[in-house]
Amino acid sequence: MSDDLAKCFEPATLNGLTLKNRFIKAGTYEGMTPNGSPSSALLNFHSNIANGGSAMTTIGYCATEADGRLNENMLYMQEEIRQPLSNMINELHLLGTKVSGQMGHGGGFSKNRQLQRRRPLGPNFGLNALGIPHGMFFCDAMTHQDIKHFVQQYHNAAAFMKSVGFDALEIHFGHGYGLCQFMSPKTNKRTDLYGGSFLNRMRLPLEVLAAVRDAVGDSFPIIGKISLTEGVRGGLHYDDALNIAILLDQAGIDGIITSGGTSTMNPMIMFRGNSILQPMLRAEKNLLMKLMLRIAGPRLFKDYPYHELYFLEHAKRLRDAVDCNMIYVGGASTNESFATLMREGFDFIQLGRSLLSDPALPHKAQRSLDYKSNCVHCNECVATIEHADGIHCPRFPPSAPIHIMAAK
Repeated sequence: MSDDLAKCFEPATLNGLTLKNRFIKAGTYEGMTPNGSPSSALLNFHSNIANGGSAMTTIGYCATEADGRLNENMLYMQEEIRQPLSNMINELHLLGTKVSGQMGHGGGFSKNRQLQRRRPLGPNFGLNALGIPHGMFFCDAMTHQDIKHFVQQYHNAAAFMKSVGFDALEIHFGHGYGLCQFMSPKTNKRTDLYGGSFLNRMRLPLEVLAAVRDAVGDSFPIIGKISLTEGVRGGLHYDDALNIAILLDQAGIDGIITSGGTSTMNPMIMFRGNSILQPMLRAEKNLLMKLMLRIAGPRLFKDYPYHELYFLEHAKRLRDAVDCNMIYVGGASTNESFATLMREGFDFIQLGRSLLSDPALPHKAQRSLDYKSNCVHCNECVATIEHADGIHCPRFPPSAPIHIMAAK
């Protein structure tokens, strides 16, 4: 085994948190939280990841407040789930993995039928694309009081998440969700202190990072997921990502995850491989949404053929510009790629689809020098997010929790 590949299986620290290797399960909304509460299915899902050898798993999309959910079945941080959430995290700790919570807020993008407000809130008044098929046509602009509340909810959620046992927090700054809506010139048309210039558009994300840091303290790991590019005209692009990373690094973030794309305008940049249109059409039950997908799908789901390490060259620019940990995600599914990432100076590797298809990837990769994931990047898993059984790989369906001994 080369030194670069061996490094993948060596311990590393993230602001004092020791991870047993460099593999982290990426945050992917699991669809296993009925009525916003952790389920046994969610525990089984992450138990498979833990038993497969990942150093840390990520509970996907932990909304900071009830109205931050994209739908009413998403987790949101509240006292009512303290005990089941804490119990689940404790169970995962017993399996030898650390647990990160992905902090999210949908902003003006929601189909949550249990909104406490009249409409979802984003940077400005506009269409709520996700909500249209559900009769939720518009989003409203946040007032300064709304922004203050938004930041406070991140603070409150962070304090809650630390108290229930999370080992790290991941702030979602990308993919077209609430914070990204303020960061992007495509979606932020404000003319006050929170819009216009790049620094103004970064004001809210930086206030959120400061609030989360205040809630958890200096010695608790905070990482952030950003979009290297939104892949749409007038949106965030690669040069913007470089400046975003520099600001987050200067503000004290502990790690940056280099993702890409936007769920609302160009999701295929983050996935690559087969289009997700046909799987989504098969899975969609709302007739209006299905019609919208048929009309807009060919333009929305563009063709981006898969190749290994498709974000590498752009992610390296960020690596060279910041001092914090760099966490690569995007097309890493072979030992050759894992070794390349270590050689190129990345600290950790987040894996999504490849761990859905084979949760035991870290153990198998350590045992087989020529390891290659069985994921074929068909992207059929994307359409299972709201499946009755939650997210899974249709080609390699989940089974009972796995138990595989690590290589000696």
